[in-house]
Amino acid sequence: MLKQYSFEKTAVQTFPDNVSLAMRTENLQVFYGANHAMHDADLGFPKNQITALIGASGSGKSTYLRSLNRMNDNIATVTGKIWYHGVDINEPNVNIYEIRRHIGMVFQRPNPFAKSIRENIVYALKANGFKGKAELEERVETSLKGAALWDEVKDSLDKSALALSGGQQQRLCIARSIAMEPDVLLLDEPCSALDPISTVKVEETLLELQKKYSIIIVTHNMQQAARVSSQCAFFHLGHVMEYTPTATMFSNPQIPATQDYISGSFG
Repeated sequence: MLKQYSFEKTAVQTFPDNVSLAMRTENLQVFYGANHAMHDADLGFPKNQITALIGASGSGKSTYLRSLNRMNDNIATVTGKIWYHGVDINEPNVNIYEIRRHIGMVFQRPNPFAKSIRENIVYALKANGFKGKAELEERVETSLKGAALWDEVKDSLDKSALALSGGQQQRLCIARSIAMEPDVLLLDEPCSALDPISTVKVEETLLELQKKYSIIIVTHNMQQAARVSSQCAFFHLGHVMEYTPTATMFSNPQIPATQDYISGSFG
């Protein structure tokens, strides 16, 4: 028999006024038709830190993450507020394409374009008005270095991105996202399709990128959450059950549901 957990007492941390937040949500709700998939999510994300969202499949992690840059538009009904630089970006009159320039996203499986490595980086830049060859080349180099991929591909920029390994393709997708110089980087299980060596490289990349970006990552891998994140939120059945510093969550979880999930006796 599955365990039943109370949703009445959740331990969700707040941050003092001197902690700058990259973005936050207020009473965020997500509905897929009649299915209430996300309930009352009030979370803030500190700047230049990595926040991990953990929980079982179907717990609402990816649904929540996709709401942060309006990827659920036309798929679900999202209510509540999503605050970014003092603007509620969940308002209907917000330019979602502009929002996605500032809040980038990397998906679960690498999805490079069927173009050259160089074109994967410059395609979106050109579409957003970047024309100068020197500036485009600088962005290619800078973003590939940021994704720890430059040394591996600098002599083959005109080769197909599809010829890269899975781990290289995922780092290319990270480079493609940061080429637009976003403030926030969202990652939905970016290592789930990768081998352990590629996973380590991606994790090392994220730890370096947090110096410049605020990163929110969904992961099923609790060891990964412990390795890379400063803050950790535990989701269950569309509820944020607990949100604490990662070290606290893994050493001293505050509620039984979190303890059971971390210890492997969940469900």
